[in-house]
Amino acid sequence: MSPYTGGTEVAIALAVVKTLVLVVGSVITYFAFKAYRRTRQRALGLLAGGFGLVTLGLVLAGMLYELLGVPLATGILLESLLVLAGFIVIAYSLYVQ
Repeated sequence: MSPYTGGTEVAIALAVVKTLVLVVGSVITYFAFKAYRRTRQRALGLLAGGFGLVTLGLVLAGMLYELLGVPLATGILLESLLVLAGFIVIAYSLYVQ
């Protein structure tokens, strides 16, 4: 097996996985926001925002790299910062009452 084969397959698999992450993350964010609107509990609103940040972060690096020509390392840094911020918001939402 040549080390130069498989690049296209990996790129397609990555695009499929990132699309699924976007879809599932969006569904989770939607349901959390819907629960927030129904109950008006601040914790659920924060939870929805946290999941939204994590979902955005997980999808953003590849989009920036492919669509805007941002260096991959910069995109990954931004992705990691958004995921970190999302996790902080989720943790805070579980803490407040």
